[in-house]
Amino acid sequence: MKAWHYALLVFIGGCCYGILSTFVKLAYAAGFTMAEVSGSQFLFGTVFTWVLVLFIKKSRTRLSFKQAIKIIISGIPMGLTGIFYYKSLQTVEASLAIIFLFQFVWIGTVLEWIFYKVRPDRSKLISIIILLFGSILATGLISGGGKELSWIGFGWGMLAACSFSAFILISGAVGNQLHPIFKSALLSTGALCTVSILFPPIFIVQGEGLLGLAPYGLLLGFFGVMLPPLLFSIGMPHVGPGIGTILSASELPTAVILSTFVLHETVTSIQWIGVVCVLIGIFIGQASLFLKKKYIHVAKD
Repeated sequence: MKAWHYALLVFIGGCCYGILSTFVKLAYAAGFTMAEVSGSQFLFGTVFTWVLVLFIKKSRTRLSFKQAIKIIISGIPMGLTGIFYYKSLQTVEASLAIIFLFQFVWIGTVLEWIFYKVRPDRSKLISIIILLFGSILATGLISGGGKELSWIGFGWGMLAACSFSAFILISGAVGNQLHPIFKSALLSTGALCTVSILFPPIFIVQGEGLLGLAPYGLLLGFFGVMLPPLLFSIGMPHVGPGIGTILSASELPTAVILSTFVLHETVTSIQWIGVVCVLIGIFIGQASLFLKKKYIHVAKD
């Protein structure tokens, strides 16, 4: 594969995450609850991922019981992110909820500073300022974009951003010797356990309810739990973290575009400028890696 093929895989992975909010909104409109939607997503997604594990080399799936439990526990923030994000979608539009979730970019920088003593450099500080400015514009509050901000939805969205930042921080520190698909299966198992404990999956025994919920759960599980980690595991090692972060930010415009054309939410020109500012902020945050050309590793034949 050529270098741009790997970049395309990472870009598509970001797009996959971007479509989730639209599916969730459609599931809500069909009468399903947050517990049912999130539970079915992680149930189907975890099953899909474990099926993929059957096709990978066993040498990269060897670990002790203690190590397995550690990785499964690391999936707890993944499950909490789904719950918090979908709670936010109950009270705010999809185009707003995704903006709140994207605050994980600067929250992650703060967590790195606190736990790993990695102080943000000048480019990261500038990127955070631009990202926050863009986020304010994207909410539509200043421009009078017709959106009434639910502070409850805002709170859930920020909790989702915090838990997602924690997930990135924790998951990046465990199980790195394992095959990415196997690691993803363990993490999704932890997420499934978390969601199931908080919201027992009674929809499984409700025949008619499960049949109606299945299409949404299958789509959310495929595009939200199984496919992105698979695409990232293939593309990220060749693309690198710098450009990888930029490419995976395709989640943001994808979510906003779908909320406009599928959910018919109103997104003004000022809000689009805000979205662009958020993307620019992310780009600047990775500028040092980008300029040093550490973002592309040519695939070995």
